[in-house]
Amino acid sequence: MKKTKFSQPEPGVNGDFWYLGGRKLTSRLLLGTSGFPNPLTMMEAFAASATEMVTVAIRRVNLNESGEESLLGMLRAAPVQILPNTAGCYTAKEAVLVAELAREALETDLIKLEVIGDDETLLPDTEQLMKAARQLIDSGFTVLAYANDDPITCKKLAAMGCAAVMPLASPIGSGMGLVNPYNLELIRDQISECALVVDAGIGTASDATRAMELGYDGVLVNTAISRAKHPMKMAAAMRNAVQAGRFAFTAGRIPRRFYARASSSMTGRVSANARSHPEDS
Repeated sequence: MKKTKFSQPEPGVNGDFWYLGGRKLTSRLLLGTSGFPNPLTMMEAFAASATEMVTVAIRRVNLNESGEESLLGMLRAAPVQILPNTAGCYTAKEAVLVAELAREALETDLIKLEVIGDDETLLPDTEQLMKAARQLIDSGFTVLAYANDDPITCKKLAAMGCAAVMPLASPIGSGMGLVNPYNLELIRDQISECALVVDAGIGTASDATRAMELGYDGVLVNTAISRAKHPMKMAAAMRNAVQAGRFAFTAGRIPRRFYARASSSMTGRVSANARSHPEDS
């Protein structure tokens, strides 16, 4: 298979970096691994995005396959950290079992916890999510919890000890973008004890920028890249979008005003009547 050349992530402003589940990261863009037309395209997208962490659905991979051509084999050979997830789980019991399998197979306590309520919306089942999060934290897992954009649920997950809370922008794979930026802003304003990552629903680069401008620590993107007409181009666009949003947030935007405000001072401006022509008198 053709070898893909990976570029090193560019450092952010003044060496900007962050921690996710105890892992130090420079890139604030996380990628999923499903839906790509082929493995080479996936690897090229990783390189174009400069991501340092990718998520894998444990229920959809063969943990016994470790050859170079297997998904896990390719990921282990790439300069990325693997974040196992519990996608496809509907109960806390299922999610805990999948997390334990991931810990044993991948030798990591890191787990992205997903517990969905149905096949139509793929929205999180809050009751089962909270139950699974508590059990996994008590078992020594570092939990990154995928949640609804509900400030109360997100606050409870953070207080419980989740290493990251990952509220959705909109339903998984919908590409609808940030349907409720007000709630996402509330969540960011009220939670400071753990990392916050916008997960699910990002459709294009401007969605990622907007999420980062709200002050989120990172963005996780899968379908918007894997299903794009040109995944590698979209991966590069997402990389730049996340960086632009982070730069804008740290720069500090101007306050919104209902009325216009002149950008130049009105003091000392030249008046049309400052000098009178002789013919005018």
